Amino acid sequence: MKDKERGQHIASVSFSDVTKIFPGNNLALSSFNLNVVDGEFIVLVGPSGCGKSTILRILSGLEEPSSGRVTINGEDVTDLEPGRRDVAMVFQNYALYPHMTVFDNMSFSLRMKKVQKLEINRLVRETATILDMEDLLGRKPRELSGGQRQRVAVGRAIVRHPAVFLFDEPLSNLDAKLRVQMRSELSLLHNRLESTMIYVTHDQAEAMTLGDRIVVLKDGVVQQIAKPLELYDKPTNRFVAGFIGSPAMNFLKVRIHKDQLFFGENSIIRINGNVMDGSYEFGVRPEDIHHSPGSEWKGIVKIVETLG
Repeated sequence: MKDKERGQHIASVSFSDVTKIFPGNNLALSSFNLNVVDGEFIVLVGPSGCGKSTILRILSGLEEPSSGRVTINGEDVTDLEPGRRDVAMVFQNYALYPHMTVFDNMSFSLRMKKVQKLEINRLVRETATILDMEDLLGRKPRELSGGQRQRVAVGRAIVRHPAVFLFDEPLSNLDAKLRVQMRSELSLLHNRLESTMIYVTHDQAEAMTLGDRIVVLKDGVVQQIAKPLELYDKPTNRFVAGFIGSPAMNFLKVRIHKDQLFFGENSIIRINGNVMDGSYEFGVRPEDIHHSPGSEWKGIVKIVETLG
């Protein structure tokens, strides 16, 4: 593989008709197909149990697919041991060794590979500089904040210079403010390393701000793969339309008659296009609702949220 600016490997990833069925005939993933280009930041998003983490575990070698193939940079790795796949995974719970210092945690995999001490020292300190944590190398995990521990977990992955970075909900244990900060840091890190990254989250804000492309899943089935704004503006089905967006899209039972859209007895808008008369479900985002002079709406306000 050709090396990039910081020694990172060029890596594309491909899933071809990957299915995973757990004991009890529990379908976790159904005919999953995805091609990730080198340097792309892909985000897998969806509700709990949709198959997001299963995809990462199959790519890392921690799970075997029931059928289908997985390739990294054109090489079939479906049956390859995890240690030979050149991927690094960052977990939700950090998975740091509590008795080791930050330096030892970050250098552990390099020591297992018998890398020379001078090279280990160089790689760890270089990575610590990237993550702005040079002054933490002598501390142990219990002496660190949640955000600092997450930096160490990310640093332990970076120091290996893997072909692919895998993130399994890495920010879900952080408080709201720190989560936003770490989100920005991960985005800057991706721009700096230009590495292939695959990121799992249930948080659509993370998905929309981090991903070059987003994969929306439901019940192990891909609903849509698209760039963030395309996903937002042109959802392919009702699930994607309702899942993406905060506040969520409004859905109304309406009827169309002679190019007029009716909600109850009131005509809301004129339809532009050839739409047959009948009953429909109408989706509209909150920011697209505007009051027209002379129009009258009646309703009951049930709750008001002050967002600032």
